[in-house]
Amino acid sequence: MVGPWLVLLATLCSVPLGAFVWAAFEHFLTADVPSTLRQPAKLRLLHCVFLYCIALGNIIEKLGICSMPRFIQFLHDSLRIKKDPRLVVTNLHFGTIPVRLFQPVAASPSPRRGIIFFHGGAAVFGSLDLYHNLCSFLSLETDSVLLSVGYRKLPDHHNPVIFRDCLNASIHFLKALETYGVDPSRVVICGDSIGGGYVALVSQVLVGRSDLPRIRAQVLIYPVLQVINLQLPSYQQNQNVPFLTRKLMLTCLFRYLLIDFSWWDAISSGAFIPQEVWKKYSKWLSGDNIPKRFKRPGCPPVFPAPFNEAAYLETKHILDVETSPLLRDDETVAQLPEAFLVSCENDILRDDTLLYKKRLEDQGVPVTWYHVEDGFHGSFIFFDKQPFSFPSSLKIMNAVTSYIKSI
Repeated sequence: MVGPWLVLLATLCSVPLGAFVWAAFEHFLTADVPSTLRQPAKLRLLHCVFLYCIALGNIIEKLGICSMPRFIQFLHDSLRIKKDPRLVVTNLHFGTIPVRLFQPVAASPSPRRGIIFFHGGAAVFGSLDLYHNLCSFLSLETDSVLLSVGYRKLPDHHNPVIFRDCLNASIHFLKALETYGVDPSRVVICGDSIGGGYVALVSQVLVGRSDLPRIRAQVLIYPVLQVINLQLPSYQQNQNVPFLTRKLMLTCLFRYLLIDFSWWDAISSGAFIPQEVWKKYSKWLSGDNIPKRFKRPGCPPVFPAPFNEAAYLETKHILDVETSPLLRDDETVAQLPEAFLVSCENDILRDDTLLYKKRLEDQGVPVTWYHVEDGFHGSFIFFDKQPFSFPSSLKIMNAVTSYIKSI
């Protein structure tokens, strides 16, 4: 009787070890760590751990225990958060949407600035707890009342739930600013990665709402602003740079938008885009809009690929403005609040920021742009994770806090 139990125990022990070995091989065989990235050994270690967690999640999913996204949520929920006596932190629900309110304890002679924060995570990663310390620091450093929105995501929720949660939470907060001691003329919407994309979208949708205070500024940190042209220079140059690789981004995109993985090549090449649609939007999405200094020598791929009508019929919701805020009409863009944009050189989303910067400037919207040469996607979240922080993490946080304090 002892034999089967020993076999089971050995199997249980070998699965985590095998997953880590796989993650290490995956990293060293596929990951590209550019020479401009500082502390490459630390980055490699963290990326191996990141891949290890995903691998374990995928194994657990295949065993039918739970889905990979739910396993990631379990890891997030296991995190310890720091309590700061200088803040009152309150967990609330706006309807079905979990939110966390950060309010400085110190008395203020006048209403404070307000920040609405949407975290990143590609609809799989990220949580109120993961971003708790970051939001605490942001609230204290800028002396602001901060609302962190814990929007619902995979595996139970798909497009357009994140947008609706971010929008509805923002409206609820904006209608109750007096309750929270917030100055209605100084409300900033801020977010990173997918959260940054929804900052753009929510800002756009709130344009012209006479029943709500006008948003003072939008802060977008390496945002996802379009998922149509996946052949931009940054997608080619940084497709294997940790932590957001092209493979991971497309996997999360397909899961959230409920797209069958058989359309992978059609989406990647742009074959799902009708010629008339590309003719309409190429002025905003073409790689020709990217400054030359961000392009490497070589022949860019032909984009879009020959039209595939079947792919279009199955995936045309990718062309909705709710999925790609870069497609918003000029009239709305011209009315947007001023923007602070952060881009990282070693990030597949770098060119999304550059395209949005051009769109805003072309319509006369004031833009402050901060580009991090040694930055990579996800570096913002590491700013307080000693000893795992990076110089780029601190650069981004310092730039964001300085900008918000100037409002």
